[in-house]
Amino acid sequence: MYHVLLEDLPITDVVVPSIISFLDLVPSDIDLVGAEIELVSQDHREGRLKNSLAAVRETYDYVIIDCPPSLGLLTLNALAAADSALVPLQCEYYAMEGLAHIIKTISLVRERLNPHLRVEGVVLTMFDGRTSLAAQVRAEAQQHLGNQVLTTVIPRNIRLSEAPSHGKPIMLYDLRSAGSTAYLDLAREVISHG
Repeated sequence: MYHVLLEDLPITDVVVPSIISFLDLVPSDIDLVGAEIELVSQDHREGRLKNSLAAVRETYDYVIIDCPPSLGLLTLNALAAADSALVPLQCEYYAMEGLAHIIKTISLVRERLNPHLRVEGVVLTMFDGRTSLAAQVRAEAQQHLGNQVLTTVIPRNIRLSEAPSHGKPIMLYDLRSAGSTAYLDLAREVISHG
């Protein structure tokens, strides 16, 4: 992605097939860390990803852009290019504060860069139903965001943590795990919105 964003390498040159026949990837590496700083001096820095994706938008039913957990230029590029944003909300103490910043950023991007951007939903992640904190975050999110909070909740699950260390998506690592089941449910819920 670094070379696509900063050196105008065509995105089609970096698309790689995955072990799942209907899933292609555009990988990134450690170079992307520097992109945040280098994008500052670029012309049309907020729209570089959108321009790159134009070459492949019609090729895929869905393009999913995984963003870093910050509100810098990489995330801004993703929001400028996206039709909708699926916002993960960890069921942790400071999560609601971070969520407010993300929602505000999405609103600003809608006003200035991408009038069609919408919030697909907020998905609760790392949910541990045994703790009162998780229940409290869920209740507060539903109180403030109503039906924007998706029904599917992603549980805290050791198998989700293990899968990346084995180089596999959760569906191939442990299809029957609670985490895998939750992500399949999430996919169904998001597709049903479309």
